Amino acid sequence: MNLSNEDGGEVYESLGAIVREGGVHFRVWAPKADSVAVVLQPDSAEFMMRRIEGGYFETVVPDCTAGTCYHFRMNDGELLPDPASRFQPAGVHGPSQVDDPAAFDWQDIEWPGVARHELVIYELHVGTFTPSGTFRGALEKLAYLKSLGVTAIELMPVAAFAGRWNWGYDSVALFAPFHGYGTPDDLRELVNAAHQAGIAVLLDVVYNHFGPDGCYAVAYGKFFSDKHRSTWGQGVNLDDVDSEGVRNFFIQNVIHWLRDYHFDGLRLDATHTLNDESPTHFLSELSKAVEQLPGPKRFLIAEDSRNLADLVRPRHAGGHALDGIWSDDFHHQIRNLVTGDSESYFHSFADSTAYEIAECLQRGWYFAGQITNKTTEKARGTNTEGVALDHFVICIQNHDQIGNRPTGARINHEIAFPMYRALSALLLFAPETPLLFMGQEWAATTPFRFFTDHREELGELITAGRKEEFQGFAGFQGEVPDPQDPATFEHSKLDWTDIERPLHLHILQLYRDLLILRTTLRGDFDIRVHGDRAMTLCRGQHQLILSLAEELTLPIAVELEVLLQTEDSRYSLDAHAPVREGGAVFFPVPGAILGIMPSV
Repeated sequence: MNLSNEDGGEVYESLGAIVREGGVHFRVWAPKADSVAVVLQPDSAEFMMRRIEGGYFETVVPDCTAGTCYHFRMNDGELLPDPASRFQPAGVHGPSQVDDPAAFDWQDIEWPGVARHELVIYELHVGTFTPSGTFRGALEKLAYLKSLGVTAIELMPVAAFAGRWNWGYDSVALFAPFHGYGTPDDLRELVNAAHQAGIAVLLDVVYNHFGPDGCYAVAYGKFFSDKHRSTWGQGVNLDDVDSEGVRNFFIQNVIHWLRDYHFDGLRLDATHTLNDESPTHFLSELSKAVEQLPGPKRFLIAEDSRNLADLVRPRHAGGHALDGIWSDDFHHQIRNLVTGDSESYFHSFADSTAYEIAECLQRGWYFAGQITNKTTEKARGTNTEGVALDHFVICIQNHDQIGNRPTGARINHEIAFPMYRALSALLLFAPETPLLFMGQEWAATTPFRFFTDHREELGELITAGRKEEFQGFAGFQGEVPDPQDPATFEHSKLDWTDIERPLHLHILQLYRDLLILRTTLRGDFDIRVHGDRAMTLCRGQHQLILSLAEELTLPIAVELEVLLQTEDSRYSLDAHAPVREGGAVFFPVPGAILGIMPSV
């Protein structure tokens, strides 16, 4: 199937094995090849492909069906997997398998999607979310997630990677769900069931690099170029010779996940590393292609460190028309204020106070053109005037900000529970789109560590690099968990028995109540700051009075009807509840009061 833009300007060539009446159509982008053949397995029947314009090869193999395994052979050489394989049942080094998405019995035809302002995102890693670490295991938790009150789950990358476990950012077969998590239909069952439960499903995808093991795509075409550099070496080829095929490959990948798996949107990893000097930037081309897909609204959310408002502004205004941006400034300010983090990128957020946090929440991020490095006088960020605050995705922890610490410690492992409850209230009251990381809602006891399962030589490099990375990290003197040790992966699995213990069950109840109240918040947003560690936030008639300090007295409206306070016995075993006296409230420990003012 090809997809043409509404102006007829671009045609995106379908890739991989597509089931059609009477056989399977195979197409591969292989400009490096003089000849390509499809080799069916296990009988090694070989079918030559014809070369067509643009470096593509294609053929139709009659009587071929879903479930058939195959390789490609270029120039009479070795057998290779399909770079657009829909499934790798024996791993990324094995044969590819034909999948037929049209055969799945979807029950979500009437699914309306979720509006952007209603998004509450729950990020999870399939392999560590449940004991089984599978798509079906995640499906079994949908009723729990529904009762929690989240409206969207975001899967960390599921595209196939080498080894038994991985965060997913080492994916190499970008069209194929990792076989260790289940089959393509298992993933469709998860999305289908989530929609029936009223929950959207987002997918994290990676287009800025490939993993270091099993990247067969580079044997077919020029996926990388010396024109640009990135964190991973050569930049992805978006604007050099043969870049049309690379751009088509990634856009087809997006279409594949949204169309064939009914995902509601994608989180685009590290878009600041997608260097592109083309007349039309890849991100603009991508958003335009996604807009053509039938069905409910699909979201494109960028992880981008540059604080560029043009990412979400319309194309006619010079933007890329994405739907959201991960805004890490809020997280970094919070960590600096409550844990004192000041190493690495936290250095730019040193001495954060309630005032800076308020500025961040009022415009979506803090840095909007200010100098971030006094030595180089380097500025960061742009003005967000006119950009709705729900375009910004904020958190107090996510996979990066936990897993990229030496031991994978969560923020609740480093601060007292009253502070944790207060920060949770702040996150879920703010008008930005909140993101929770799995287990956050009960203050999980388990860490989330960086783990890999690479082959011996590569694995040794990963282990050594991880140890070197954290030498001298904020005075860290302990042993960095070995990413290659199976125990590092196993210890990162959520312990669901946590919520059988009162302390964690109480925090879970706080999150449920905060998410219920969040659905009632309407109206203009405003903040009043009280010193360095306290503020009052208003959303219409609702107010959140927040103290991030101990033994602090703050003003409070006498007529405020209190709906929730984080140190109530319903949420805290210690119950150091604030004390109201007239027009003031005394917070013995950090806490928050959420209430509503009577209508005038």
